Amino acid sequence: MSKKYFLGIDIGGTKCAVIAGTEEMEILEKISFPTETKRGPDYAIELLLQSAEKITNKLGIKGLKSIGISCGGPLDSKKGLVQSPPNLPGWDNIPIVKLFNDKFNVPAYLQNDANACALAEWKFGAGKGTENMIFLTFGTGMGAGIIANGKLYSGTNDLAGEVGHIRLAEDGPEAYGKKGSFEGFCSGTGIARIARKIVIEKLSRGESVSFCSHISKVDNITTKDIAEAASDGDKTAIEIFSISGTHLGLGLSLLIDILNPQKIVIGSIYARCRQFLEPSCMKMIEQEALEPSRSVCQVVPAELGEQVGDFASLSVAIVS
Repeated sequence: MSKKYFLGIDIGGTKCAVIAGTEEMEILEKISFPTETKRGPDYAIELLLQSAEKITNKLGIKGLKSIGISCGGPLDSKKGLVQSPPNLPGWDNIPIVKLFNDKFNVPAYLQNDANACALAEWKFGAGKGTENMIFLTFGTGMGAGIIANGKLYSGTNDLAGEVGHIRLAEDGPEAYGKKGSFEGFCSGTGIARIARKIVIEKLSRGESVSFCSHISKVDNITTKDIAEAASDGDKTAIEIFSISGTHLGLGLSLLIDILNPQKIVIGSIYARCRQFLEPSCMKMIEQEALEPSRSVCQVVPAELGEQVGDFASLSVAIVS
Protein backbone atom coordinates (compact mmCIF):
# COMPACT_ATOMS: atom_id res chain seq x y z
CA MET A 1 0.00 0.00 0.00
CA SER A 2 1.29 3.45 -0.88
CA LYS A 3 2.19 5.73 2.02
CA LYS A 4 -0.37 8.49 2.52
CA TYR A 5 1.04 11.96 1.91
CA PHE A 6 0.08 15.53 1.02
CA LEU A 7 1.50 18.04 -1.47
CA GLY A 8 2.26 21.64 -0.58
CA ILE A 9 2.61 24.22 -3.35
CA ASP A 10 4.45 27.34 -2.17
CA ILE A 11 4.21 30.21 -4.66
CA GLY A 12 6.33 33.31 -4.03
CA GLY A 13 7.65 36.23 -6.00
CA THR A 14 11.23 35.01 -5.66
CA LYS A 15 10.91 31.24 -5.58
CA CYS A 16 8.38 28.44 -5.80
CA ALA A 17 8.44 24.99 -4.25
CA VAL A 18 6.57 21.70 -4.27
CA ILE A 19 6.79 19.76 -1.01
CA ALA A 20 5.52 16.29 -0.17
CA GLY A 21 4.91 15.51 3.49
CA THR A 22 2.97 13.37 5.90
CA GLU A 23 0.25 14.38 8.35
CA GLU A 24 2.95 14.46 11.03
CA MET A 25 4.86 16.99 8.88
CA GLU A 26 7.64 14.63 7.87
CA ILE A 27 9.06 16.10 4.66
CA LEU A 28 9.39 13.33 2.06
CA GLU A 29 10.41 15.23 -1.07
CA LYS A 30 10.95 18.82 -2.14
CA ILE A 31 11.63 20.56 -5.44
CA SER A 32 12.18 24.32 -5.60
CA PHE A 33 13.08 26.77 -8.35
CA PRO A 34 13.23 30.55 -9.02
CA THR A 35 9.85 32.03 -9.98
CA GLU A 36 11.37 34.27 -12.68
CA THR A 37 8.34 36.53 -12.74
CA LYS A 38 9.51 38.24 -15.93
CA ARG A 39 8.72 35.02 -17.80
CA GLY A 40 5.05 35.25 -16.78
CA PRO A 41 2.76 32.87 -14.87
CA ASP A 42 2.71 30.07 -17.46
CA TYR A 43 6.41 29.38 -16.92
CA ALA A 44 6.16 28.91 -13.14
CA ILE A 45 2.83 27.08 -13.25
CA GLU A 46 4.14 24.55 -15.76
CA LEU A 47 7.21 23.92 -13.60
CA LEU A 48 4.99 23.51 -10.53
CA LEU A 49 2.83 20.94 -12.30
CA GLN A 50 5.87 19.11 -13.65
CA SER A 51 7.55 19.07 -10.24
CA ALA A 52 4.37 17.81 -8.57
CA GLU A 53 4.07 15.08 -11.19
CA LYS A 54 7.69 14.05 -10.68
CA ILE A 55 7.13 13.71 -6.94
CA THR A 56 3.84 11.82 -7.28
CA ASN A 57 5.43 9.43 -9.77
CA LYS A 58 8.12 8.70 -7.21
CA LEU A 59 5.86 8.37 -4.17
CA GLY A 60 2.83 6.83 -5.89
CA ILE A 61 -0.20 8.81 -6.98
CA LYS A 62 -2.53 6.58 -4.95
CA GLY A 63 -0.91 7.80 -1.76
CA LEU A 64 -1.71 11.48 -2.46
CA LYS A 65 -4.58 12.70 -0.26
CA SER A 66 -4.82 16.43 -1.05
CA ILE A 67 -2.93 19.49 -2.21
CA GLY A 68 -2.44 22.78 -0.37
CA ILE A 69 -1.44 25.96 -2.17
CA SER A 70 0.05 28.99 -0.40
CA CYS A 71 0.36 32.24 -2.34
CA GLY A 72 0.45 35.96 -1.67
CA GLY A 73 -2.90 37.71 -1.94
CA PRO A 74 -5.19 39.00 -3.13
CA LEU A 75 -6.90 35.75 -3.97
CA ASP A 76 -10.29 34.01 -3.83
CA SER A 77 -9.91 30.85 -1.77
CA LYS A 78 -13.48 29.70 -2.46
CA LYS A 79 -13.10 29.92 -6.25
CA GLY A 80 -9.44 28.92 -6.15
CA LEU A 81 -8.22 32.02 -7.99
CA VAL A 82 -4.97 33.96 -7.66
CA GLN A 83 -5.92 37.58 -8.28
CA SER A 84 -2.99 39.80 -9.25
CA PRO A 85 -0.61 39.71 -6.24
CA PRO A 86 1.82 42.66 -6.34
CA ASN A 87 4.85 40.33 -6.28
CA LEU A 88 3.48 38.15 -9.11
CA PRO A 89 2.88 40.40 -12.14
CA GLY A 90 0.61 38.84 -14.72
CA TRP A 91 -0.99 36.35 -12.31
CA ASP A 92 -4.47 37.71 -13.02
CA ASN A 93 -7.39 35.43 -12.04
CA ILE A 94 -5.29 32.28 -12.39
CA PRO A 95 -7.48 29.21 -11.63
CA ILE A 96 -4.66 27.53 -9.74
CA VAL A 97 -6.87 25.12 -7.78
CA LYS A 98 -8.59 23.81 -10.92
CA LEU A 99 -5.25 23.27 -12.62
CA PHE A 100 -4.09 20.98 -9.81
CA ASN A 101 -7.51 19.35 -9.43
CA ASP A 102 -7.58 18.46 -13.10
CA LYS A 103 -4.00 17.20 -13.13
CA PHE A 104 -4.08 15.01 -10.02
CA ASN A 105 -7.79 14.38 -9.38
CA VAL A 106 -7.55 15.04 -5.62
CA PRO A 107 -8.91 17.95 -3.54
CA ALA A 108 -6.82 21.12 -3.71
CA TYR A 109 -7.10 24.17 -1.47
CA LEU A 110 -5.77 27.74 -1.68
CA GLN A 111 -4.89 30.21 1.09
CA ASN A 112 -2.90 33.41 1.23
CA ASP A 113 0.57 33.05 2.70
CA ALA A 114 -0.24 34.70 6.05
CA ASN A 115 -3.20 32.37 6.61
CA ALA A 116 -1.12 29.38 5.56
CA CYS A 117 1.65 30.33 8.00
CA ALA A 118 -0.96 30.79 10.73
CA LEU A 119 -2.18 27.24 10.13
CA ALA A 120 1.39 25.93 10.28
CA GLU A 121 2.30 27.70 13.52
CA TRP A 122 -1.06 26.72 15.03
CA LYS A 123 -0.77 23.03 14.21
CA PHE A 124 2.97 22.47 14.39
CA GLY A 125 4.66 25.53 15.91
CA ALA A 126 4.35 28.12 18.67
CA GLY A 127 0.53 28.14 18.63
CA LYS A 128 0.08 24.40 19.05
CA GLY A 129 -2.72 23.58 21.49
CA THR A 130 -4.52 26.94 21.27
CA GLU A 131 -8.08 27.60 20.14
CA ASN A 132 -7.62 31.32 19.48
CA MET A 133 -4.38 32.54 17.95
CA ILE A 134 -3.09 35.32 15.74
CA PHE A 135 -0.02 34.97 13.53
CA LEU A 136 1.78 38.11 12.35
CA THR A 137 4.27 37.99 9.49
CA PHE A 138 6.44 41.05 10.44
CA GLY A 139 8.71 40.57 7.42
CA THR A 140 8.99 42.78 4.36
CA GLY A 141 5.37 43.67 5.16
CA MET A 142 2.92 43.11 8.01
CA GLY A 143 0.00 40.72 7.60
CA ALA A 144 -1.93 38.41 9.89
CA GLY A 145 -3.62 35.04 9.94
CA ILE A 146 -6.37 34.49 12.50
CA ILE A 147 -7.39 31.25 14.20
CA ALA A 148 -10.73 31.72 15.98
CA ASN A 149 -12.48 28.98 17.95
CA GLY A 150 -10.22 26.34 16.46
CA LYS A 151 -10.73 27.38 12.82
CA LEU A 152 -9.01 29.64 10.33
CA TYR A 153 -10.96 32.88 9.95
CA SER A 154 -10.42 34.36 6.51
CA GLY A 155 -13.34 36.82 6.34
CA THR A 156 -16.01 37.44 3.74
CA ASN A 157 -13.64 37.73 0.79
CA ASP A 158 -10.27 36.53 2.15
CA LEU A 159 -9.27 39.93 3.52
CA ALA A 160 -9.37 39.19 7.25
CA GLY A 161 -5.99 39.86 8.81
CA GLU A 162 -4.98 42.89 6.74
CA VAL A 163 -3.70 44.51 9.92
CA GLY A 164 -0.88 46.34 8.15
CA HIS A 165 -3.49 48.79 6.88
CA ILE A 166 -4.49 49.97 10.38
CA ARG A 167 -3.40 53.54 11.10
CA LEU A 168 -1.53 53.75 14.42
CA ALA A 169 -0.45 57.41 14.24
CA GLU A 170 -1.36 60.56 12.35
CA ASP A 171 2.15 60.70 10.95
CA GLY A 172 4.94 58.21 10.42
CA PRO A 173 6.38 55.86 7.82
CA GLU A 174 3.96 55.08 5.01
CA ALA A 175 2.51 51.78 3.79
CA TYR A 176 -0.71 51.09 1.89
CA GLY A 177 -0.58 54.79 0.94
CA LYS A 178 -1.31 55.60 4.59
CA LYS A 179 1.16 57.42 6.84
CA GLY A 180 1.53 55.99 10.33
CA SER A 181 0.18 52.56 9.41
CA PHE A 182 0.92 49.36 11.32
CA GLU A 183 3.03 48.07 8.43
CA GLY A 184 4.73 51.45 8.20
CA PHE A 185 6.08 51.05 11.72
CA CYS A 186 6.35 47.26 11.93
CA SER A 187 7.97 45.74 8.86
CA GLY A 188 11.43 45.50 7.36
CA THR A 189 10.60 48.31 4.97
CA GLY A 190 9.10 50.41 7.74
CA ILE A 191 12.01 50.01 10.17
CA ALA A 192 14.43 51.09 7.45
CA ARG A 193 12.29 54.20 6.85
CA ILE A 194 12.24 55.04 10.56
CA ALA A 195 16.02 54.67 10.55
CA ARG A 196 16.53 56.97 7.57
CA LYS A 197 14.58 59.78 9.20
CA ILE A 198 16.41 59.50 12.53
CA VAL A 199 19.84 59.12 10.93
CA ILE A 200 19.35 62.21 8.76
CA GLU A 201 18.39 64.21 11.85
CA LYS A 202 21.42 62.97 13.81
CA LEU A 203 23.94 63.46 11.00
CA SER A 204 22.53 66.95 10.34
CA ARG A 205 23.29 67.82 13.98
CA GLY A 206 26.84 66.57 13.57
CA GLU A 207 26.29 63.37 15.55
CA SER A 208 27.84 60.10 14.36
CA VAL A 209 25.93 56.91 13.57
CA SER A 210 27.90 53.67 13.48
CA PHE A 211 25.92 52.07 10.66
CA CYS A 212 25.74 55.11 8.36
CA SER A 213 28.60 57.56 7.95
CA HIS A 214 27.01 60.12 5.58
CA ILE A 215 23.58 61.46 4.59
CA SER A 216 24.22 60.35 1.00
CA LYS A 217 24.19 56.73 2.22
CA VAL A 218 20.91 56.74 4.19
CA ASP A 219 18.92 55.16 1.36
CA ASN A 220 21.14 52.10 1.62
CA ILE A 221 20.26 51.41 5.28
CA THR A 222 18.61 48.02 5.80
CA THR A 223 16.93 46.40 8.79
CA LYS A 224 19.79 43.92 8.87
CA ASP A 225 22.25 46.81 9.29
CA ILE A 226 20.21 48.17 12.18
CA ALA A 227 19.91 44.75 13.85
CA GLU A 228 23.67 44.19 13.66
CA ALA A 229 24.33 47.64 15.10
CA ALA A 230 21.82 47.06 17.90
CA SER A 231 23.57 43.78 18.73
CA ASP A 232 26.79 45.78 19.07
CA GLY A 233 25.06 48.15 21.51
CA ASP A 234 24.50 51.10 19.14
CA LYS A 235 22.05 53.45 20.89
CA THR A 236 20.56 54.82 17.66
CA ALA A 237 19.78 51.31 16.40
CA ILE A 238 18.24 50.36 19.74
CA GLU A 239 16.15 53.56 19.65
CA ILE A 240 14.84 52.65 16.18
CA PHE A 241 13.74 49.21 17.33
CA SER A 242 12.16 50.76 20.41
CA ILE A 243 10.00 53.00 18.21
CA SER A 244 8.92 50.02 16.12
CA GLY A 245 8.31 47.97 19.28
CA THR A 246 6.13 50.70 20.81
CA HIS A 247 3.89 50.75 17.76
CA LEU A 248 3.90 46.96 17.63
CA GLY A 249 2.55 46.99 21.19
CA LEU A 250 -0.12 49.51 20.20
CA GLY A 251 -1.21 47.35 17.26
CA LEU A 252 -1.20 44.20 19.37
CA SER A 253 -3.30 45.92 22.03
CA LEU A 254 -6.02 46.52 19.46
CA LEU A 255 -5.91 42.87 18.40
CA ILE A 256 -5.94 41.66 22.01
CA ASP A 257 -8.97 43.80 22.87
CA ILE A 258 -10.91 42.87 19.74
CA LEU A 259 -10.06 39.16 19.31
CA ASN A 260 -9.08 38.05 22.84
CA PRO A 261 -6.46 35.51 21.66
CA GLN A 262 -4.53 33.03 23.77
CA LYS A 263 -1.35 33.63 21.79
CA ILE A 264 0.00 36.09 19.28
CA VAL A 265 2.78 34.43 17.31
CA ILE A 266 5.11 36.78 15.44
CA GLY A 267 7.55 35.71 12.75
CA SER A 268 10.57 36.94 10.84
CA ILE A 269 12.02 40.20 12.23
CA TYR A 270 10.37 39.82 15.65
CA ALA A 271 11.67 36.28 16.01
CA ARG A 272 15.21 37.44 15.13
CA CYS A 273 15.20 40.78 17.00
CA ARG A 274 12.93 40.04 19.94
CA GLN A 275 15.31 41.44 22.55
CA PHE A 276 15.15 44.90 20.96
CA LEU A 277 11.40 44.97 20.22
CA GLU A 278 9.86 43.21 23.22
CA PRO A 279 10.53 45.72 26.05
CA SER A 280 8.76 48.69 24.43
CA CYS A 281 6.11 46.39 22.93
CA MET A 282 5.14 44.85 26.28
CA LYS A 283 5.21 48.25 28.00
CA MET A 284 2.66 49.55 25.49
CA ILE A 285 0.45 46.47 25.88
CA GLU A 286 0.46 46.99 29.65
CA GLN A 287 -0.74 50.57 29.09
CA GLU A 288 -3.29 49.98 26.32
CA ALA A 289 -4.83 46.50 26.41
CA LEU A 290 -7.64 45.48 28.75
CA GLU A 291 -6.12 43.66 31.72
CA PRO A 292 -8.41 40.58 31.61
CA SER A 293 -7.60 40.10 27.92
CA ARG A 294 -3.86 40.75 28.11
CA SER A 295 -3.50 38.48 31.15
CA VAL A 296 -4.55 35.43 29.11
CA CYS A 297 -2.54 36.31 25.99
CA GLN A 298 1.09 35.38 25.36
CA VAL A 299 3.16 37.18 22.73
CA VAL A 300 5.74 34.72 21.41
CA PRO A 301 8.14 34.36 18.47
CA ALA A 302 7.31 31.92 15.70
CA GLU A 303 8.99 28.52 16.01
CA LEU A 304 9.12 27.15 12.47
CA GLY A 305 11.74 29.56 11.17
CA GLU A 306 13.00 28.97 7.65
CA GLN A 307 10.79 25.87 7.29
CA VAL A 308 7.57 27.83 7.71
CA GLY A 309 6.98 28.09 3.93
CA ASP A 310 7.16 24.32 3.53
CA PHE A 311 4.96 23.68 6.55
CA ALA A 312 2.51 26.43 5.54
CA SER A 313 1.52 24.99 2.17
CA LEU A 314 1.36 21.47 3.60
CA SER A 315 -0.81 22.72 6.45
CA VAL A 316 -3.33 24.08 3.95
CA ALA A 317 -3.62 20.55 2.52
CA ILE A 318 -3.79 18.85 5.90
CA VAL A 319 -6.12 21.20 7.78
CA SER A 320 -8.55 22.27 5.01
